[in-house]
Amino acid sequence: MSILPTTKAIVTGHSRGLGEAVAADLLGRGIAVLGLARAVNDGLAQRHAALLQQTPLDLSDTAHLQAWLQTGALARFVEGAQRVLLVNNAGVVQPMGAVGILDAAHLSRAVALNVTAPLLLANALVAATPDGVQQHVLHVSSGAARHPYAGWGVYCSTKAALDMHARASQLDEVPGLRIASVAPGVIDTGMQADIRAASDDDFPLRERFEAMKREGQLESPEAVAHKLIDYLLSADFGGEAVVDLRALVPA
Repeated sequence: MSILPTTKAIVTGHSRGLGEAVAADLLGRGIAVLGLARAVNDGLAQRHAALLQQTPLDLSDTAHLQAWLQTGALARFVEGAQRVLLVNNAGVVQPMGAVGILDAAHLSRAVALNVTAPLLLANALVAATPDGVQQHVLHVSSGAARHPYAGWGVYCSTKAALDMHARASQLDEVPGLRIASVAPGVIDTGMQADIRAASDDDFPLRERFEAMKREGQLESPEAVAHKLIDYLLSADFGGEAVVDLRALVPA
């Protein structure tokens, strides 16, 4: 059943992990989704052919993203909607390691994907949305944005940038815009596998994440996605610029 037929959503990184779960949850509620990722999601396409649009796009390639934005495809997708959602989910935890040993190309890619792409998409969405249309922008952040960890200088700083973008954007008081940077908790995705595969030298707290996996402390992408979308669609969304999903009291 559709919550609101004229709600449309853009989801980045919908090909797997949390992004796939977020897109599936939205589609299950009858909300049209535009998925942006390097690879298409054949499973979602088969189950939701009428509601899902997909654009293969490497969001870490800033020139490619800017070229796509200039085509007007985003404006065409949101046309006719009364409420538009943007879930900036795509991101990478790599490169891990101490400052001074990181590969420059990997570092640049992480900043482009984790920071530049979300800011470009948020800016483009607001510009493309007609007056009177609600805009809900959700940055998928991390507890690492608020707590520094050895070996995670790039990840912590890029996620902190999303938190500050949400704070500053709220002060802009753009009509119709609600924005929040939300830490979703620790989720059983491929990113966690990358963390567990890191060396102790690159990420000294690796064993902590190994233990969380062993002890069943990781949440499923589906459970987290459902809570994220409930919050994104709620009247409370955008009341706070920086949010920890685990701290929200269920309605």
